[in-house]
Order: sequence, then structure tokens, then C-alpha cells
Amino acid sequence: MTAPLKHSDPITVDVALGDRAYDIVIGRDVLQTLGARVAALRPGVRTAIVTDRTVAKHWLEPAQASLAAAGIPTSHVIVEEGEGSKTYAGLEKVSEALIAAKIERNDLVIALGGGVVGDLAGFAAAILRRGVDFVQVPTSLLAQVDSSVGGKTGINSPQGKNLLGAFHQPVLVIADTSVLDSLSPRQFRSGYAEVAKYGVLGDEAFFAWLETNHSGIFSGSAAREHAIATSCRAKAAIVSRDERETGERALLNLGHTFGHALEAATGFSDRLFHGEGVAVGMVLAAEFSAGLGMISPADAARVERHLASVGLPTRLQDIAGFAQEGLADADTLMALMAQDKKVKRGKLTFILLETVGRAVIANDVEPESVRAFLQQKLSE
Repeated sequence: MTAPLKHSDPITVDVALGDRAYDIVIGRDVLQTLGARVAALRPGVRTAIVTDRTVAKHWLEPAQASLAAAGIPTSHVIVEEGEGSKTYAGLEKVSEALIAAKIERNDLVIALGGGVVGDLAGFAAAILRRGVDFVQVPTSLLAQVDSSVGGKTGINSPQGKNLLGAFHQPVLVIADTSVLDSLSPRQFRSGYAEVAKYGVLGDEAFFAWLETNHSGIFSGSAAREHAIATSCRAKAAIVSRDERETGERALLNLGHTFGHALEAATGFSDRLFHGEGVAVGMVLAAEFSAGLGMISPADAARVERHLASVGLPTRLQDIAGFAQEGLADADTLMALMAQDKKVKRGKLTFILLETVGRAVIANDVEPESVRAFLQQKLSE
């Protein structure tokens, strides 16, 4: 697998969902085209931008300028950064602001931000006037390759992550790779975990390419666009076949059953970013799979080695405050996993690995085997 040696025209990835199909536009500086693309998509539309305080400092004005240049009226609402905004209170704030802005069914909500903003704005759009269309403008690597694609929206409950939400597809995704230059190294690494996930779960050749070329993704070479486009194509293909996660779309949750429990145990705080939880969760899933005889220990070690090489946490002990009550307790983690959306009639479902590049859905995993595994990992 090779990537182009220099930046080129934007890459467009199609999410094939019939009359609800939409494009993901990937490239440097494509935020400047937001207004023109929205105007072409929905002539005469009015818009409202949902963003967070940090993103607003960098990208709200350019987004507004692009819309204004296309003659599109817009308003905005700013929420606090982080998972703390994905709450009932955050949803109320955004929803009331959209109503006050007189956003109607034929208008557009624009989610300008990372995964939190995309999930929150998308859910608000889904329930506003029983459904208003929205555009995703993801500003984090994690959002560009994962949460902005596929129509999952929602907020967190105190009892678990993303337990309230709706499937609500965007009508357009604008993924400007140059905005990623403003991310902190830790934020970028967190997003990279989701890039690596696509290789681990279904594309060994892509994973091998990442092992060799990941530095170019971090430095902003053309490898970045290639990796994002490859990730988006992988997700788009699965979403087009299984939009509402009744089958293979669950594979995209590799690392998430463990990871979401760890996020909940750390209070959805900056102690553990989502991608960091996914990284630890992927390694746990690989090692658990190896313990079941499904994947070779060498392949499990390969996954851990690559994630660690880019600076991601891969062990429970790498998480800030690991020794605090809850995070270092297998029963607490098991209780949190029992709230996972993939639980069916009380039976745990895990995404496990047969090799690097081939994940499988494992239904009715024996809870005692998971508890024993966690106790072992917690004691290391």
C-alpha cells in the first residue's frame, strides 16, 4: 500500500445510503469551501453552528466567513470543551439555542468541532422539530475518521457513555486536515488510535502501512490525507451495509467495550481521552483473544507495540490515577461494561481478534472469564 508523495486535490469518499447518501470531503484548507458546498447542496438555507470554546478561537470565524461569502445567514452556540458537555444540560443548552435561532426543518445545523460537538449537535438536530439536517465539520483526527461518519449521535448518561442518542446521518462532512495542526500532540495521538483500529479490525495491509508511515501522518504529509481517506472508506463501506448496527457494524467497536468502561471509571475526564481508552481497550481485546486461543500472542504483541510506539497508553497502569478506587477494581469495571450498548438481554458482546486484520463479533462471552482476565491485568 502506498500513499501519494504530495498533497493533491481534495479526496471525496461517498457514504452510499441511497437517497440519504452523502460525501466526505477530505483535504487541506477545505474549510474555506464550506459555504460554497452548503449553498450548492441547499440553496437559500439558514445555518446555526455548534462549536466549543477552544475550537471557536481557531475556526469559528473562518467557518462564518465562508458561509457569509456564499450569502448564507448563520448563528452560533458555544459549549464547553470535553465530555462534560455531552449531558442532559448540554443538550438542553444547544437545543434551546437552535430554537431561539429559529432553525427550521429546511435549515442546517453545522457541527464544528470534535467528537463531543458532533455527537451533541447531531443529537440536537435529530430531535429538533422532529429532525433537522446537519453538516459535520470535524476538527479532531478522531472525529474525522470515526465519529463524524455514520450517523451515530448522542449524549452520555451518568450510568454510561452514549446511552442516549439517535441514528441521524449528516448530509455532508468537511474534513479539513490542516485544522489538525492546531491539536495538541496528546489529542492527535488519541485520534490516531481510531485510525489504527481500522487496520487491526479489517485491513492488515493498512496496519502494516501504518507501522511504516505513521510519522508522516503526525507531521502532516500527504500520508495524513491517505490515512484519513482509507479510514473513512472502511467505515463508509460498513455503514452502507449495516447502518443501524444490527450486524457487522459492531466490529467498529473494537476496543470500545473495555474502553468505554475505563472512560466511565475515570469520570469521562481528561484523565483518559476517548482514543486513549480505545487504545488500551484494543490491547485488552487482543490479549483477551490470545488467552482464548483465537489470536497468536505475537499478533497481540504487535498491536500493543505499534500503539505504544506512537505514545498511546496500552496498559491499565498507564492511565492517570490508576490506583484510585473503581479503575483498579474488576467488579466495578464489569458493572460498567454491563451498561454497554452491545449488551443483549444481559449477555456481554465483545469484538475479538482472530489475527491482525480480522475481527469477529463474540456473543455471550462468559463474564467470569472477563473478570478473571481483568483481575490478572490489574495485578500486573
